[in-house]
Amino acid sequence: MIETAVLWLLKVLAAPTVGLTSVFLIAFVSATLVPLGSEPAVFAVVKANEAMFWPAILVATVGNTLGGAVDYLIGYRAKIAFARERQSRWFGWLAKYGSKTMLLSWVPGIGDPLCTLAGWLHLPFWPSVMYMAIGKFGRYLTMTAALLYVPDGFWKRVGDMITQVTG
Repeated sequence: MIETAVLWLLKVLAAPTVGLTSVFLIAFVSATLVPLGSEPAVFAVVKANEAMFWPAILVATVGNTLGGAVDYLIGYRAKIAFARERQSRWFGWLAKYGSKTMLLSWVPGIGDPLCTLAGWLHLPFWPSVMYMAIGKFGRYLTMTAALLYVPDGFWKRVGDMITQVTG
């Protein structure tokens, strides 16, 4: 049952079929606390059509930034429920540096919780979103451009290895 649902979801979000819509959805969901990487979706769309480089980067940035804003709002609402956690060093660091810490929202593993903590601390919303967008744009631009320089033969070998492992 779960395997069927996952296969259906992967088919629906297949980059060549859906393109920018899948990039937006995957980037949005991956910015929440759900562990999902959006860079492969951006790369797949760009690799399929290099003219989509800037649209894919921008759509992923918007989707990921909106997901970060959702994290912010979750943190904003959760503040009362977890007031005793406010003593941790993360809170002091965020309070000291403010919205500019959202430049680190791109960092895997800590970026999404940082957005949530920013909301918790009631850091200014629009400056936080602006810094999130700058950080996330930089990540997508750097990662996608770097991946485009990897020779196609490498990706074919990776695909072949995955095919052999999965049967």
